[in-house]
Amino acid sequence: MTDIAPSNAPEISVSELASAIKRTVEDAFGFVRLRGEISGFRGASPSGHVYFRLKDQGAVIEAVIWKGVFGRLRFKPQEGLEVIATGRVTTFPGSSKYQIVVESLEPAGVGALMALLEERRKKLTAEGLFDPDRKRPLPYLPGVIGVVTSPTGAVIRDILHRLEDRFPRSVLVWPVRVQGEGSAAEVAAAIRGFNAIDADSDLPRPDVLIVARGGGSLEDLWGFNEEIVVRAAAESRIPLISAVGHETDTTLIDFAADRRAPTPSAAAEMAVPVRADLILEIGDLARRHGAGIRRLFDDRRTELRAAMRALPDAERLLEAARQRLDGASERLPNALRANAAAHRTRLVRASGRLAPGVLMLRLGRAKDGLAALGGRAGTALGRRVETRRQGFSSLSDRLSRSLGVYATAQRHRIARDGERLASLFARAPRALDLIVRRRGDRLEAAAKLLGALSYQGVLARGFALVRDGAGRPLRSAGAVTPGLALSIEFADGRVAARAEGDEPPRPAPARAEPKPARKAGGEGQGSLF
Repeated sequence: MTDIAPSNAPEISVSELASAIKRTVEDAFGFVRLRGEISGFRGASPSGHVYFRLKDQGAVIEAVIWKGVFGRLRFKPQEGLEVIATGRVTTFPGSSKYQIVVESLEPAGVGALMALLEERRKKLTAEGLFDPDRKRPLPYLPGVIGVVTSPTGAVIRDILHRLEDRFPRSVLVWPVRVQGEGSAAEVAAAIRGFNAIDADSDLPRPDVLIVARGGGSLEDLWGFNEEIVVRAAAESRIPLISAVGHETDTTLIDFAADRRAPTPSAAAEMAVPVRADLILEIGDLARRHGAGIRRLFDDRRTELRAAMRALPDAERLLEAARQRLDGASERLPNALRANAAAHRTRLVRASGRLAPGVLMLRLGRAKDGLAALGGRAGTALGRRVETRRQGFSSLSDRLSRSLGVYATAQRHRIARDGERLASLFARAPRALDLIVRRRGDRLEAAAKLLGALSYQGVLARGFALVRDGAGRPLRSAGAVTPGLALSIEFADGRVAARAEGDEPPRPAPARAEPKPARKAGGEGQGSLF
């Protein structure tokens, strides 16, 4: 058996090593900003935490967003999107890997936002939320106007002043934040809140809604591109005008709204007509209506006079009718007498057919027929009852036999399942023991691999790690200058030192013979890297 050389390196556990590495990484990278593409994003886990990867052309790092941070993020991660993640780098000892704990997330420039905006627009278009057939006409003169905007900005003042100039109307303002975290949820809640007002409420239900905000950058207007806002606008039963940003600004709510206004003031102009113009138009229509009525009366009066001249004299119109009435009155007495005689003849004939003997004969025949039908009905009913009794008896026999067969089949099935369950119960301990042994072998192999890859193993073989005063490793002799403070780490601890001598380092020859290792008390030490 080969003797193992004694070593003064202390033994540490895997947990101690993992904790030391974790502290080193967190101390060196306490706060970083990483730019990369999101990969492997599948949404929040059942616990509410979010796991994904950030990658670029040459590397991949695991990323995690805790549940509380994810709920506060203004910008949510999406698969394939290039982002800038801000957070701290740490390690996860359970799988011996490092990761970044994200505390804030933002898209990597306007290009990423535009790509996300276009992808979301295509998705919502495919769902039919931007279909022109969904859009409703605006009321000509709304009684109440609902406005969703910030109560402190210039937008609400512009809308109120414009309405006052054109046509004063009642205005309900739902105050919301139009920028920043939570603004999208507040705007969507305001739209749905206005739609939830019913006729019996103390507040009047608006006839038209205006969602307004002043101009700004794409990031400032991003809340109006969120799906929650677009879906609320598309679901609104009240006609909705979108007035977000300036004329050149376009957000997704503009496509879902019934009308898009280039500015908030233009939205007020769309909502109501000009009162002075309306009064003039109504006055003009009233004058035209009166003139039209007068012309209609004159035309009808002229036509009536013309018709009166064409009609014949009233006496001439009644002459023929009067003559026909006189002739009918003369013929009426004879017609009544003839009609009475005809009805009397028919009555005499009918009374002859209603003699008592004839009636008794017909009654006897009816009784005989009824007795015959009664006898036949009793016989038929008995046969029908016997037939049904035989059928029910047959069905009862078949049902008894079927129940016996089914019960036997179920007993056999229960017996087979019991045997199978007993077999599985007998195999379970062996299978569990095999799984435990395999997991133990894998854990032992991983521990050996970790020990082989650790630089502490290199130090245990007699090597040393040289760092400068800032704790950075020195990889070549050229990095050492005279008077430089050094920290030399051995397997059993660290030693402070200072470089001496003023001879510049000489470059290594192209092909050098292997040299014996320096002794611990030598003038210096070569590079470990």
